[in-house]
Amino acid sequence: MPQVLIVEDEAAIADTLIYALQSEGFSTHWVALAGAALEFQRATPADLLIFDVGLPDMSGFEACKQLRRFSEVPVLFLTARNAEIDRVVGLEIGADDYVTKPFSPREVAARVKAILKRVQPRPAEPAAWSQAGPFRLDLERYQIHYHGQLLGLTRHEFCLLQALFGQPERVFSREQLLDATGVASDVGYERSVDSHIKSLRAKLRLVAPDAEPIQTHRGLGYSLRLT
Repeated sequence: MPQVLIVEDEAAIADTLIYALQSEGFSTHWVALAGAALEFQRATPADLLIFDVGLPDMSGFEACKQLRRFSEVPVLFLTARNAEIDRVVGLEIGADDYVTKPFSPREVAARVKAILKRVQPRPAEPAAWSQAGPFRLDLERYQIHYHGQLLGLTRHEFCLLQALFGQPERVFSREQLLDATGVASDVGYERSVDSHIKSLRAKLRLVAPDAEPIQTHRGLGYSLRLT
């Protein structure tokens, strides 16, 4: 549950914000002074801070400057001042949003949601290549390297080795490997897997003559050993 630290010296305003935010599933903590907010954030960091600009001990702008020395937590400013220069200053010193009083507590809660969604780290895109043992698979280029050397593979050989590479040590039947090439399963075609495996082994031996990464399991199929 994301926590929002509310820094507001007017209790009535703080109460409306607490109610609106908790109704949207946020946990909240309220302090009335900027100094207390900075101490709280150092000790138990919140996920977002709502700063009133006009605080008794220091301005919200100054508090944000000090905050930015040790934290990049998102900040939303509340202020009674509607001048453009105030909004610009707030954003320039590191605020993420700016709401003028009087405001709708629901709007503030919606802005908090939007800010947190925006700053959430995006999931990393899957790598176009992957490494397992001496093999390196490059899906963008449809290439497989073995001990650092590019293998010259046919489409079927690439698909077979890719399937084995995807689950090392797993025993694949001929039918399963044939499916990996996109060819319909058939007794006659299943035997073509043996021919492709033989060709693959020959190409792997050219790189590492003493290694035998493709293992035969009699009556079952083939697997890839990485060590």
